[in-house]
Amino acid sequence: MTPFGLGLVFFNVLFEQLGLPLPALPTLIVAGALAADGRLPVAGLCALALAACAIGDSAWYMAGRLYGARVMRLLCRISLTPDICVSQTQSSFERWGPGAVVVAKFVPGLSMIAPPLAGATRMNYLRFAVLSVLGSALWIGLALLVGALLRPQIVRLLPRLTGVGGAAVALLLVLFGIYIAFKWWQRRRFFAVLEMARISVADLHAQMVGGKPPVIVDVRSPTAQSIELRRIPGALHVPLHDVEQHMGELPRDSEIVLYCTCPNEASAAQAARVLLNHGFRRVRPLGGGLDAWIAAGFRVEAVVAAAAVGTSDPVSIAGTAATSTASAAAGAATAVADAAAIAAAGAVRSAGAARTAATGAGDIEPG
Repeated sequence: MTPFGLGLVFFNVLFEQLGLPLPALPTLIVAGALAADGRLPVAGLCALALAACAIGDSAWYMAGRLYGARVMRLLCRISLTPDICVSQTQSSFERWGPGAVVVAKFVPGLSMIAPPLAGATRMNYLRFAVLSVLGSALWIGLALLVGALLRPQIVRLLPRLTGVGGAAVALLLVLFGIYIAFKWWQRRRFFAVLEMARISVADLHAQMVGGKPPVIVDVRSPTAQSIELRRIPGALHVPLHDVEQHMGELPRDSEIVLYCTCPNEASAAQAARVLLNHGFRRVRPLGGGLDAWIAAGFRVEAVVAAAAVGTSDPVSIAGTAATSTASAAAGAATAVADAAAIAAAGAVRSAGAARTAATGAGDIEPG
């Protein structure tokens, strides 16, 4: 029974760390009770659980390091708690810094996001590994301690569960199915709340080129912006969690377009809803966000890396809001000027070719 028990703990913890919805905490608590009762070796139990956490965390760290924003978008797209994925986890990472890796196992949502986020933000792997092992050891140790404290109750309950056999397994599967269904319902309800009219990247570009650009607001968190150091020209940076604080500095008589890099424009739609609830009328998220803008081949400008990891400055937001429309128009004017210059150069080349052809024709003597 002991090898099977240790193997069950290892694979349950590993699968959970890799992202499967198989909660390992109940398994660790029961394992803690069995270890306290002398049925499982404490050292082997701790070592295997730690190894499972290290493998899962390292795999996600390397994925984030290699693929960056693509991995973060994938996780948010498949997450059963997308609202947590897009906003709360990154704000927690920014608030706690590297310490977020230590507490990640205790925070729903952050446990899955912290390792790839650490990789995407280029945290040193050795530092990450030390913090990850420390956090995993605290999480595992607490679960085993709870199991040891509840040993009498768990030891008495286990024979009854064994006697019930298939019925107990069926009950657990039903409860697991109910949990998945509930989380999926929460997910659908969240996206239903975000349903509102978007503006396409083509329409936004047309407005910018047409001389009537809206105020463009980048609502990405500093961490998300540090992963993708590009933005739409002239865009203000007001992270989602700062929108309500700085809404007084945004013009109410102009159209406002908000964008992010999360699936379904979740952060941009949340920010738009905040502004609409406070009396703003001409507010729309950008369909497809920054990714769609870049994919369409429209011009972007670089974000200074140091600024991407800082916090919003009310003074700079207020000052930039007054000139953001002009900046966006200048960016669009630059694109138009570039196109005109290219066309003019083509016309010059065509005229030169025509003159050359005419000269050549004049030099030919009649036969």
